[in-house]
Amino acid sequence: QVQLAESGGGSVQPGASLRLSCAASGRTINNYAMGWFRQAPGKEREFVASINGYGVTNYADSVKGRLTISRNNAANTVYLQMNSLEPEDTALYYCATRKSSYASISVKDYAYWGQGTQVTVSS
Repeated sequence: QVQLAESGGGSVQPGASLRLSCAASGRTINNYAMGWFRQAPGKEREFVASINGYGVTNYADSVKGRLTISRNNAANTVYLQMNSLEPEDTALYYCATRKSSYASISVKDYAYWGQGTQVTVSS
């Protein structure tokens, strides 16, 4: 059983940057797909970014060019670098993993989730 713990959220102004971290325990993340999702109040949880077991990344159109997902297998940690933040990025951000090397953009394909870290972008 794998446990995921997100950190790094906060309240920032538009245009600022944040770096989210997702530390895994109980199982190595090597060779497994990892994803970041977010959920704003009153909205469904949505895909943000993923990285598969081979290091290939994928992004939602709304975040391309601003957010970057990466992984440090030695540290058993996945990151989400968030630049040029916009008010529309305000949400609870979740890290997730699945029992496969292949990533997915679908919430239902991920078996393990963290508790989330809040990102608020406001002037």
